[in-house]
Amino acid sequence: MTQEYPDDADRTMVLRRVISAPRSAVWGAWVNEETLPQWWGPDGFSCRTKRIDLRTGGEWVFDMIAPDGTVFPNHHRYTLVQPEERIEYTLLWGENGPKHADAWAAFEELDGATTVTLGMIFVTPDELRKAKDIGAEELGQQTLGKLEAFVLTR
Repeated sequence: MTQEYPDDADRTMVLRRVISAPRSAVWGAWVNEETLPQWWGPDGFSCRTKRIDLRTGGEWVFDMIAPDGTVFPNHHRYTLVQPEERIEYTLLWGENGPKHADAWAAFEELDGATTVTLGMIFVTPDELRKAKDIGAEELGQQTLGKLEAFVLTR
């Protein structure tokens, strides 16, 4: 998977956030099996991990739990973990469920700050539209905001 496919523009969502912390700190929060579930997800959501192995070929099977108690089963399969640079993974609806999207997170350091780019290529253009209709861009920015808050308080 490359960062962005022009042919897939109708299925792609890209979010960016600059975090005023070194790339090693941001990366460390993302690839630590104990810390990732502490900040992952939109505001008010929590994570309940079933299995986690954050390496190429590994996976994270977890539930995202909404503030109202609704459980959203998730499964990330990691296809690339390139230290302090890039993570690529497939998102599934629940353990071994249907594919939702291919995703990546890229980490670029500039002058002591880190730009995190989170991208998703959805299975169909309709899936991207549905995600946008439920506020996925804002929810994704909330997730990146929780990452930023987590890193800055460490």
